[in-house]
Amino acid sequence: MDPLPLSEISLMAGACLLAGDPSAVTGRICKDTREIQSGDLYVALRGRNFDGNAFIAEAAAKGAVGALCDAEAPAGLPASFGILSSSDSLAALTMLASAWRGRLPLRSVVLTGSSGKTSTKDFTAAVLASRLRVTATRGNLNNHIGLPLSILEATISDEAAVWEIGMNHRGEIAPLAGLARPDIALVTGIGSAHIEHLGSREEIAREKGDLLERLPSSGHAVIPAEDDFASELASRTKARVLEVGFGRGELRVANLHMDVAGSNFTVEGEFGGAEVHLPVSGRHMVGNSLLALAAGVLCGIPLDECAAALAHVSVTGGRLTRKEFKGAVILDDTYNANPESMIAALDTLSIAGGLKIAVLGRMGELGDHAPEAYEQVGQKAAQTTGILLCVGEEAAAIGEAAERAGHRDVRHAPDATAAAAILSPLLTPKVHVLVKASRSARLEEVIRQLS
Repeated sequence: MDPLPLSEISLMAGACLLAGDPSAVTGRICKDTREIQSGDLYVALRGRNFDGNAFIAEAAAKGAVGALCDAEAPAGLPASFGILSSSDSLAALTMLASAWRGRLPLRSVVLTGSSGKTSTKDFTAAVLASRLRVTATRGNLNNHIGLPLSILEATISDEAAVWEIGMNHRGEIAPLAGLARPDIALVTGIGSAHIEHLGSREEIAREKGDLLERLPSSGHAVIPAEDDFASELASRTKARVLEVGFGRGELRVANLHMDVAGSNFTVEGEFGGAEVHLPVSGRHMVGNSLLALAAGVLCGIPLDECAAALAHVSVTGGRLTRKEFKGAVILDDTYNANPESMIAALDTLSIAGGLKIAVLGRMGELGDHAPEAYEQVGQKAAQTTGILLCVGEEAAAIGEAAERAGHRDVRHAPDATAAAAILSPLLTPKVHVLVKASRSARLEEVIRQLS
């Protein structure tokens, strides 16, 4: 956010300025006192296990210019410390972000999907940054708190934004999309992530499609041509729809060659053609890069320049990040998992040479669909791995399915520490290891304990 006085911020947020200097200026909003910098405005949010209002004094001590809060401020604050009082700090933060979004002249690319959102965001930001000044979601701050904070990080001089939005329950995408005001919408695909809460992939598709409904008729939607719900998604918008994919769509992949170090392919279609080197492996990553290329050309960047930008892209950690230990290659895909992303990661492992080991943990938010999901992943692991190491009680179902499918070397570990102990002596040159699970499984600890 460009620097604004507290008096103006309070009006934008619908808050009352009860104390402090109305002319004091801030350009940075922070919700975590551990990250407070001098001159920040602290937003005191309430969570399940904490109340941000309890940390106002700490924010002041660290140099914050003021606090946006929904409780009585503590005594003893500096006289210059601003108190912006609201009945609901989160609602005030959202109102502030909405008001600021209305001032931004940038073009917004907003993306959602069941998996691949953050890597697609990273790819898209890299492509747009080849010509434009870009602001983008940090990490995966894509919910009702993260999106307002991402919007408030943008400045008037930014020319494009790449904002990621996610959901866990029905009804969450529409207000986020309304806040972001997309010009271009990207959907990575419809899988079974969060199916426990939404009940079916059909309901997930309806929820994701709410983003496309927020597009103006002058906007653009970009969707994977091969997705089961491509036609339904396309029907949800009056904007122009572009499909991208493998062998079909307005942007298409040809001559694809992959190894664990990356992918090389030709992209062709109505925007011309270009050679692409993507330093991240996986067919699903190639599909995500097509969405980014489409966003680039829709923002006026020539296709060959978009392709060149991808050659140097880096993705947020835990998304098929390639590491080495004892000469072995470890594919760190520990950030999150659902059946589709598990199978895609196992496909990526399958193209490696030498001994292939998969270290797999639980998949969250599957509900009644869990048995079927674990069965599918286990069958895939039986086809693609030499050794399967299942970590945790729930992941044992993957191993059982793999054994039913004929896998001859399935091992089990109760936790990450035990898994690291099993894995360590297996790591030699020409060994490739995939480590993947939902975030709650914390399998990044396996890799940390190896290093």
